Amino acid sequence: MRSVRGQTRMRGSEAEDEKMKMPQISQSSARRRAVGVAAIAAVAAVAAIAAQAGQRHPVSGRVIAEVMGYEGAAWLDRPEREREEEPSKALAVLDVRPGQIVADVGAGSGYYTVRLAQRVGASGQVFATDIQPQMLTLLRQRVARERLTQVEVVQATATESGLPQGQLDLILMVDVYHELARPQAVLRQLRAALKPDGRLVLIEFRKESAWVPIREEHKMSVKESRMELEAESYRFDRVIDVLPWQHILVFRR
Repeated sequence: MRSVRGQTRMRGSEAEDEKMKMPQISQSSARRRAVGVAAIAAVAAVAAIAAQAGQRHPVSGRVIAEVMGYEGAAWLDRPEREREEEPSKALAVLDVRPGQIVADVGAGSGYYTVRLAQRVGASGQVFATDIQPQMLTLLRQRVARERLTQVEVVQATATESGLPQGQLDLILMVDVYHELARPQAVLRQLRAALKPDGRLVLIEFRKESAWVPIREEHKMSVKESRMELEAESYRFDRVIDVLPWQHILVFRR
């Protein structure tokens, strides 16, 4: 988680020439606008990433990790990810069903987006958000390649989720929450997007397990997660520890 306008009578050949020119001018203008919007989004994303370095969460005191840049997209799609993290098992225990409306927040290159789309089917919908325009480009390419018409790609910011209010059954964040530069602002946005009994699920590397091969600031403990989310009025539902390296932390609106 980007997304024109004479009226002069002319001879036939002149009119045809003008028709050929008008769309080209219009398309060129649209392209320039699109590039401008993308550039602004890219600058905002970089600024947000840079601003969070070394910050601590005001409730738990944990160090907020730096965002993994789009250069790391290949790691998200590594072939051994299923063996190491068992994402299929994670989605199975979350019981994502056909027809549901869900969000993949911090979707990156779309690894989980595709799998969520398969589970909600054509009758459901997936909002896939990210703050990095380069990640969104990769995501759009993947969605188009796999013809996932139920997926809507959304440009988010450090404080704005871009999600519709009160419509989501499930919001999933996989190895993302610990990198949020403004976690409290984002949590408020996400809570507003959930249905009354909707779920916010964090999948995070276990801080309680020192042997998990991830840097410490990229891990979360159950205690930290509960402190931070309950401070924003989320109800803790349960922790599901069926994955090799990660907690599945389930909260409700």
